Amino acid sequence: MPVPNFQEFLWPLLELAGDGQEHTLTEAAELVARRFALSETERNEPLPSGKQAKFWNRLSWARTYLQKAQLLASAGRGRFRITERGRRVLIARPPTLDVAYLKRFPEFLQFLASSSHNGQSPVAAQEALDRSGQTPQELLETTYQTLKRELAQELLERVRKSTPGFFERLVLDLLLAMGYGGSRKEAAQALGGTGDGGVDGVIYEDRLGLDRIYVQAKRWQGTVGGPDVQAFAGALMGKKARKGIFMTTGTFSTGAQNYARSVDNLSIVLIDGEQMAQLMIDHGVGVTEETRYILKKIDSDYFEE
Repeated sequence: MPVPNFQEFLWPLLELAGDGQEHTLTEAAELVARRFALSETERNEPLPSGKQAKFWNRLSWARTYLQKAQLLASAGRGRFRITERGRRVLIARPPTLDVAYLKRFPEFLQFLASSSHNGQSPVAAQEALDRSGQTPQELLETTYQTLKRELAQELLERVRKSTPGFFERLVLDLLLAMGYGGSRKEAAQALGGTGDGGVDGVIYEDRLGLDRIYVQAKRWQGTVGGPDVQAFAGALMGKKARKGIFMTTGTFSTGAQNYARSVDNLSIVLIDGEQMAQLMIDHGVGVTEETRYILKKIDSDYFEE
């Protein structure tokens, strides 16, 4: 089953702490995973950034919300326990323990009012979170990925409308930004406009020039098929090369992808238009930074005495 909404973790966490003992989030994770019959794969499903599991993120935020409502209290690093208010809620057994219920506690309302999200009022921001069922961090990451996909599509459209000469320079700039080619002067001598035997150019693999990578670049909107990749592989073999990059503003057919993986003694990397645009964003090619958000967390080691 999908990982439940983080609000569904609130009651199991409070119940766990109901014995009055101190508990860790690791204990809570085992209990909650069993309660919702989550598989190992579901427990490890990553957030869009890939830096944390969605399950752990939602569980951590559930604990945070309970603490902000003062139903749970911190009991030291990574530990929590129930409060007197939390005991009263357990005894009352409300039909639903969710964000709407927590809003009856002034401390929780103060927590909501203390921050603003994306220029919205705190109330509007929290209503957006409630509707989405996501944690604040999930909503931030999802929004970031959406904006990145839209930017990638816009980049790709601009590249497809560019001249062949501009596209050659773009490929060069991107490979240099990714760490290939040594200096730009050296790379420019090696890549661009040769069209020699099915290969558009060659670039050094590293700054020391220890190995070379042959490059094929196609600026078009269509699908690159198996015969195109096969011709590129043949050109590599003719030059006794071992490595090649085939970059296109279009897409690669299944046959092309399968062939690239199957060629013995050759390493061929296929980069389609979508991946190229994402690489441009990641390496700062053709884009400029507009705004930066740095997400921080408590440094628990600093508070150890």
